[in-house]
Amino acid sequence: MLDRLDKEFAFGRQALDVCAYRQELLSSNIANADTPGYKARDVDFSSALAGALKKQGGAAGASNSNTLAMAKPVSLSTSGVGMAVTSQGHMAGTSTMNAAGGAQEYGKLAYRVPSQPSLDGNTVDLDAERVQFTDNTVHFEAGMTVLTSQIKSMLSTITSNS
Repeated sequence: MLDRLDKEFAFGRQALDVCAYRQELLSSNIANADTPGYKARDVDFSSALAGALKKQGGAAGASNSNTLAMAKPVSLSTSGVGMAVTSQGHMAGTSTMNAAGGAQEYGKLAYRVPSQPSLDGNTVDLDAERVQFTDNTVHFEAGMTVLTSQIKSMLSTITSNS
């Protein structure tokens, strides 16, 4: 019984974990906007979520492909800003703790390619980071709303059948 409940909430839980991790990265980028030599970092939400679900064996209604069409956020790559990994050895440690307390792999961290390089080597573009931060916040809030409605629906079903 509990394993069925866990599978029901797996997608929402993983999506919120990935959003929370990405929010930490974006916050760090914004906080270090004036740090000389700081390289802005990010993770691709859709591939990170797909990887997290693949490790769990998938969820109800979720595909095990490398990209989830329904999980694609608005990305800056359409405006010419993309992500690049500068070296194979850089940022290899992407393991973090998820909400359940276990180690979770959220995909490779990559450095943001600056649209306008600065003289001090900092690649943080505050406008782009704020857009990504806001977009990620909206995704997180939407995920919370969906998860909350699932829980309310289950509680309603349980209490009406008692």
